Amino acid sequence: MKNLIIFIVLSFFVKTGYSQKLTAEDVLKKIDHNMVIDKAVIKTTMIIHSRSGSRTIEAESWVKGKNKSFIEYLKPAREKGKRMLKIDDKLWTYTPEPTDRIITISGHLLRQSVMGSDLSYEDITENARLMDNYDAEIVGEEKVNGLDCIVLDLTSKKDGVTYYKRKLWVDKKHWLPLIEERFAKSGRLLKKTKMFDYFRLKNRWYPQKMTFKDMLSSGKGTEYIINSIDLDAKVSDEKFTKAALRR
Repeated sequence: MKNLIIFIVLSFFVKTGYSQKLTAEDVLKKIDHNMVIDKAVIKTTMIIHSRSGSRTIEAESWVKGKNKSFIEYLKPAREKGKRMLKIDDKLWTYTPEPTDRIITISGHLLRQSVMGSDLSYEDITENARLMDNYDAEIVGEEKVNGLDCIVLDLTSKKDGVTYYKRKLWVDKKHWLPLIEERFAKSGRLLKKTKMFDYFRLKNRWYPQKMTFKDMLSSGKGTEYIINSIDLDAKVSDEKFTKAALRR
């Protein structure tokens, strides 16, 4: 009788969802928890591999919510002092010498390459939740580099989203996309990305390195390396003003 009661209790837990599989929405929530930052100061290195050779650019970024970001380029000397400000869907760039000009970039121009890299202006400032922009469907499970992954198909649920469709191979241990493919509405593959070398960041996982390959470009791809992230840094609203571009 005792064994029968235990069996009935366990069956109840199974039926009420204790062993229920994750939904596509659950997976998106886990990715967003890891990747979307409320506020931070981030130092990065971008290595651009073009047909003529490679070059390295170092930068410091300030992020606040999904709509505000400010980037200042530190190295090499010819890029030093260049800055970028994004608020909502508006973006401004500043070049100190020789022009001392602030240029507005909007609309389809936000999808242009940043400094000849495989990242667009939208790629480099993206901090929105996937759940806000995409409907998701689990389409399978595969192994990538020996790791168990859930394969997700994402379809944009509103106009204006940079990539109409995305396909993700999500590592079930860290809940980050090991591989991602990004598509136009026509179905054309626009970009491939990969994530490597995860590290613990408080209660989340974050990639130390990402690679981007613009499939419409003849370049050899771009490495994007996270040197440091400070989630406790003070990020003032004064940083996200056009006046800050010239300071």
